Amino acid sequence: MEIWLNQSSTDDFVLLGIFSHSPTDLVLFSAVMVVFIVALCGNVLLISLIYIDPRLHTPMYFFLSQLSLMDLMLVCTNVPKMAVNFLSGRKSISFLGCGIQIGLFVCLVGSEGLLLGLMAYDRYVAISHPLHYPILMNHKVCLQIVGSSWAFGIIDGLIQMVVVMSFPYCGLREVNHFFCEMLSLLKLACVDTSLFEKVIFVCCVFMLLFPFSIIVASYARILGTVLHMHSAQARKKALATCSSHLTAVSFFYGAAMFIYLRPRRYRAPSHDKVVSIFYTVLTPMLNPLIYSLRNREVMGALRKGLDRCKIGSQH
Repeated sequence: MEIWLNQSSTDDFVLLGIFSHSPTDLVLFSAVMVVFIVALCGNVLLISLIYIDPRLHTPMYFFLSQLSLMDLMLVCTNVPKMAVNFLSGRKSISFLGCGIQIGLFVCLVGSEGLLLGLMAYDRYVAISHPLHYPILMNHKVCLQIVGSSWAFGIIDGLIQMVVVMSFPYCGLREVNHFFCEMLSLLKLACVDTSLFEKVIFVCCVFMLLFPFSIIVASYARILGTVLHMHSAQARKKALATCSSHLTAVSFFYGAAMFIYLRPRRYRAPSHDKVVSIFYTVLTPMLNPLIYSLRNREVMGALRKGLDRCKIGSQH
């Protein structure tokens, strides 16, 4: 840590960013900031509703509150620094700041990916084994699922942060990204990092495909259960509870797989930056909207909260 602090005072990195100061990019930057504010407000609101309303004190909403917390932290990891650099004209980030960004980003993406996978298992138990649901998804199991998701992400984030920031960096130290993205940073290393990059690729395959396989297996079982349901209304209700989760999964895994599972020769910094905006800012904004607008219980809790505010303001 002492080496890091010594380096941080002299060896700043330069973030080249994603926007220039052209009129078009100013509009795009403004749009990203609007999305960022909506993401902040949406996730804070969803966490508050789940905490306040007793009807939402169920395993599914407990997982959803953790997902919102991860999204909230994810948008705050990269966007504020990007905005400060763009508005001030300064593009630097300290060595220590860069390390913290990498650690937090890897931790949150890893935790969210695993939690989304385990949330599919929750949906499978709820639909395929409804009578055993309270036993199979008891409070202890829910805490284990959330705890393992956070622990997996934190350990992965710490390991990758320590290894990446241990490499010597030289030259202009210009990171071709709007945040300290690990693969962009490794291109500036003065030593051969190909072995580490191969290890990272294998880790990414595991981190993405392991939860994704849980999702595929869970939804295959769910589909089998739904097809055997005699009531059309029961089928509709079962599919409705899964549609929000499937939409969130599609956005998250689609973007993450595009970034990290493409062969190196097909990677272009401009594509990576645009897709990174998608799943570091847009997906955290969409998740609370997907889960609230398509969910009767959340909308009911929101209306109840608004009614309380109206009554309070009248007195």
